[in-house]
Amino acid sequence: MKLIDTHCHLDFEVFNTDLVQVIQAAQNAGVNQFIVPGVTAVKWPELLNFADKHSSIEYALGLHPYFIDQHQDKDLTILRDMLEKENAIAVGEIGLDYFDKTLNKEKQLYFFEAQVKIAKAFSLPIIVHARKSHDDVIRIVKAVSFESGGIIHAFNGSLQQAEKLIELGFKLGFGGMLTYEKSSKLRTLAKQLPIEAIVLETDAPDMTGASHQGERNSPEYLPEVLKSLAEIRQQPEDYLAEKIYENSLTILGIRKND
Repeated sequence: MKLIDTHCHLDFEVFNTDLVQVIQAAQNAGVNQFIVPGVTAVKWPELLNFADKHSSIEYALGLHPYFIDQHQDKDLTILRDMLEKENAIAVGEIGLDYFDKTLNKEKQLYFFEAQVKIAKAFSLPIIVHARKSHDDVIRIVKAVSFESGGIIHAFNGSLQQAEKLIELGFKLGFGGMLTYEKSSKLRTLAKQLPIEAIVLETDAPDMTGASHQGERNSPEYLPEVLKSLAEIRQQPEDYLAEKIYENSLTILGIRKND
């Protein structure tokens, strides 16, 4: 069984002291590839250097809405330049966060649309952070005529929003929240969706699942998300793992890491 953690921040400082052990533990658990999205322009060079040292890691470059106050117009130029020179597999983590009311909404909209346009220019998928903002994500993707799809990270929208995003070429990411029985809406959605629309992620070090609540999240816990998905859908883990592995490879245009 092989799995890809389609969203984890292994470049964050919390992994500095034991990253090799974290990667080994994940690989021992069947997670053999890791997608690490960038969040700020100042950190992109470090991310490239980090990915160069680990063959199991692929990276994306993006300006995350959490750090909207830090982003400047020149960062968009830098993004274009780096995409021309480097081997990023996607533009991300980008998006819109309306849950946190302290974040400047208009600036978020500006940077999200600009980055979708850049992704379109490079024919790259996007990795999207969307909280209480799925309708605007859908609207902007349509307005830009963006056709390269991508992943809606930690999807928590409605079935109707999910169906619209799937039509636009997106996969939907499910992580640790799926392991909580109280996540009834999310678990119902995971059962209703076609398996072709689902990818798995941890968002490590955040969004830990039920069995490790309060701890640092890690890619080695991804099989627990798969187990919950299998229970919810009443389908074999091996079957789901194979389908989801292919979904992940296809949407991100990456090669199998054997």
